[in-house]
Order: sequence, then structure tokens, then C-alpha cells
Amino acid sequence: MPITDVPILSMLRTKMHWHQDRQHLLAENVANSDTPNFRPRELKELKFDGTGAPGAVTLATTNPAHVATAGATPFQTVRANLVETRPGGNGVNIEDEMLKVAQNQMDYQAVSALYTHSLSLIKTALGKR
Repeated sequence: MPITDVPILSMLRTKMHWHQDRQHLLAENVANSDTPNFRPRELKELKFDGTGAPGAVTLATTNPAHVATAGATPFQTVRANLVETRPGGNGVNIEDEMLKVAQNQMDYQAVSALYTHSLSLIKTALGKR
């Protein structure tokens, strides 16, 4: 069995990809904090019980002339719960978004540390260390 098929490594890799896509989405929210009527988005939380597995979310290409997008996330996005909106209709709260960015960075570092540690354990078991 290839090392990429080890379930725990596959789940950790999926979680790292989720955090990368979430970081991109949070950056979009912050970048559009002054855009009128912009509503912040959030990624749907991953569940590894078979119900929250990532499903491909891409733009529909209904015409052969349509250009396929490479930047689409394989994870489901949802509209963030809005507590308040500004007079321009914008619902982005910079402080909340920056807290989410910091939490996302810490979670990503924790997952990547677990991934690295798991790989080193496998290498030690194989005598490759």
C-alpha cells in the first residue's frame, strides 16, 4: 500500500488543504471589507464521518467556449452568520476575520506538525531514519 493511502495521513492532508482554502477565503473577506453589499463567506467545517466529505464545487461550463476555473475550492462554502452590517450593506467585521485568520494559522500548524510526526514514525518503523 502506498504511503499516500494511509487513512490518517490522507485525513491530515485533506485537513491541511481545507485550512489553505479557508485562509484564501478569509483573505477574500478582508480584501472586500469595503465593498458595498459584500457578505463574508466561510468554509463548511470538515467531518470525517462520511457526511462532510468534500464534494467538488466548481463553476458550470455549459458551453464549450467557457473557460474552466482552476481556483475553485473542492470544499463547500457557506454564507457567514451576520451579526451586523454597515450602512453600505457590507457584513465583514475586520476584527472577527483577523481572529479567524489567527485561529486558522494555529490549526494548520497543529495539523502539519501531526502530519510530519506521523511520517517520521513511519520512517522510523521502516528503518529509514
